[in-house]
Amino acid sequence: MTQLPPQPSAAAAIADRPRRVAVVLFNLGGPDAPEAVRPFLFNLFNDPAIIRLPNPFRFLIASLISGRRAKPAAAIYAQIGGKSPLLENTEAQAAALEAALETSSAADLAPDPAADPAAGGTDAKVFVAMRYWHPMSAETAARVKAYDPDLVVLLPLYPQFSTTTTASSAKAWAEAAQTVGLTAPTRLLCCYPTQAGFIDATADLIRPLYEAAKAHGTPRVLFSAHGLPKKVVASGDPYQWQCERTAESIAAALDIDHLDWINCYQSRVGPMEWIGPSTDAEIRRAGQDGVPILVVPMAFVSEHSETLVEIEIEYRHLAKEAGVPHFTRVPTVGVHPGFIDGLARLVRQTVAGKAAICAHNGDRICPSGVSGCPQARR
Repeated sequence: MTQLPPQPSAAAAIADRPRRVAVVLFNLGGPDAPEAVRPFLFNLFNDPAIIRLPNPFRFLIASLISGRRAKPAAAIYAQIGGKSPLLENTEAQAAALEAALETSSAADLAPDPAADPAAGGTDAKVFVAMRYWHPMSAETAARVKAYDPDLVVLLPLYPQFSTTTTASSAKAWAEAAQTVGLTAPTRLLCCYPTQAGFIDATADLIRPLYEAAKAHGTPRVLFSAHGLPKKVVASGDPYQWQCERTAESIAAALDIDHLDWINCYQSRVGPMEWIGPSTDAEIRRAGQDGVPILVVPMAFVSEHSETLVEIEIEYRHLAKEAGVPHFTRVPTVGVHPGFIDGLARLVRQTVAGKAAICAHNGDRICPSGVSGCPQARR
C-alpha cells in the first residue's frame, strides 16, 4: 500500500499562508430602486446618531419622516436613473484600492512590523459596508469573517470625522462583527481631512475648471460640505473644525494668488438651526457680486444625489436665477489616482501602527476642546 506523505497541521497551514488584511470601506449607502427609497430613509432617521431620541420616539419620528419624504426623495432619484449610484461608485473605489494595495510590499502591509514578511507575504482584500442600505455591516461582516483576516482596517469614505457618520458606522460594524463572531484585531482610521492624496486630487480636479471659469470673471470657489445641526457641533462633534481645515488645505494646494474662496454647507433639513454659511446663500451672494462660481463637494468622495442633483441641477438652477454669470460643479475625487494612492498609504500606515484609532497623521489632530473626537476617549 502506498504511504501518503505526512500532511501539514492546520496550524502550520495557517502559519504558511499569506497574512490577510481586510479593508472595509464605510459609506452612507443609497436606494438601489424606487421601492427602496422609503426603507432607506427610515434606516437613516432611525439611527440614534441622527435622531437623538430614545425609542419608541425615534422609531415613530423615523416612520413619520420617511413616509413624508419618500415621494420627493423618489423624484430626486428619478433624475439620476431612479436609484443612487453610490454603491457602484464605492465598488469602483474598492477595486482601485485593492489594485493599489497589490503593488504594496509584504513589509508595507505586515500587521506586526517585527514579523517576517518572507513567511508567505501579505494579501489585502477590500470590502464595502454601507450604513443605511445594502450591503450593510451585517452582510459585509459575514463576508469578512469568511475571508478569515488577521487584521481588519476600517476606512471611512468620510474624510472628516463626525459622530453622525464615521462613529455611527463604526458602532454598527462593531455590533455586526460581534453578531457573526468576527474576532480579528480591528483598527479604525477615523479621519483624513488634510491628507495629501485627498487634497492634491481635489485641487487637480479644480484647476482646469477654474481656468475655464476665468473667462467669465474672477471665480469664487465654494467648498461645500453636508451640513449639521448646530447643537451637534456644540456637543463636541469635530466635523465643522475638520471641514474648515480641508477647505484651507485645498485652497493652499491650488496656489492661486488672491484666491476668492469660502467654506459653506448644504443639504439642510428640518427646523433646527444648522451650521453655516449655507451654500445656497453663498450662491445668491455670488449673483449679487456678479462672479462666476465653482462648487467643490469637499466632504463627498463619491458621486450621489447630493452632488448629481442638489449641486448639479438644483444649485445650477439657483445660480442662474441669482444672476451668477458662470456655474461649475467640480467632480468628486472618485477613483482619481492621487486619491486612491492616498487611501493606500492610509491603509499601510494604519496596518503598521499599533493604535486602534488614528487620524491620517497617526495621532490626534483635533483641538483638545473637541470632545467628540474618538481620540478624546482613549
